[in-house]
Amino acid sequence: MKSDVEELMPRLLPLETGGGSGNLDLSGTPRNPQEYLRQVQLEASLCPEVVVAQIDPTKLKKQTVNVSVAGCHAAPQGFSPSLRWQQQQVSNFSDVRQSITKNRQHWRSQILDDNVQMPRLTDEEGWKRFCLGENVYQGTSSGPTDAHQEPALDYGKVIQLFTPYFLIFLSQSTVLMLLDVLISWFEEREFVPQLGCWLYALLACLEKPLLPEAHSSIRQLARRCAQLRSTLDCQENENLPALNLLICLVARYFEQSDLADQPE
Repeated sequence: MKSDVEELMPRLLPLETGGGSGNLDLSGTPRNPQEYLRQVQLEASLCPEVVVAQIDPTKLKKQTVNVSVAGCHAAPQGFSPSLRWQQQQVSNFSDVRQSITKNRQHWRSQILDDNVQMPRLTDEEGWKRFCLGENVYQGTSSGPTDAHQEPALDYGKVIQLFTPYFLIFLSQSTVLMLLDVLISWFEEREFVPQLGCWLYALLACLEKPLLPEAHSSIRQLARRCAQLRSTLDCQENENLPALNLLICLVARYFEQSDLADQPE
């Protein structure tokens, strides 16, 4: 009579069913093909039908999925832009993206300045220094320099002059990584012009359709901008146009309409 295993998986190789299996040494080297097959058969018969893995939860890497469904802080009275202004910014932004697409191949054929040393992809702190400059990264203002000491090069000022050109050399995964790094920095600090330039350029280089993680990142950016805007004390604040612009692009251009400022 055939076993249940043989019913599902017919025997392909002939195997003598004679005695001797009880004395078979599983740790020894088989002396012939028949003994090898008997060893395999015996090992299989000793395996339990159901095996439950013993997993140590402390050794598992935590996985998180950010589902961004919350809306933005409502703008204080008089702080939100008009619908016409928002439409104009979306049009301008679309022109920038088209220009990047049109010139992408030409720019990629150029040689990146050897003096620009990019950080490693995994060096988040290095990227913050690279994009924002040492003074902004450290949270200090630039003071008078010693007459006999040459000031260090502030990449935050240099890179802003050719940010879109520089970003052409980065892959989409790197663009998204850099966007996440700067948004993370922004979550704990105030808005600065250097940050705004980089965020605008990164959004301009972000390809559509967006990946799910990109949706989460840009929504996080818009909420942070709206949160910071709600704390401003006057409409003349120099950061208000930039905050409104970033919210507008996320909501209107990238179609996160639930985050959009509504006309007053």
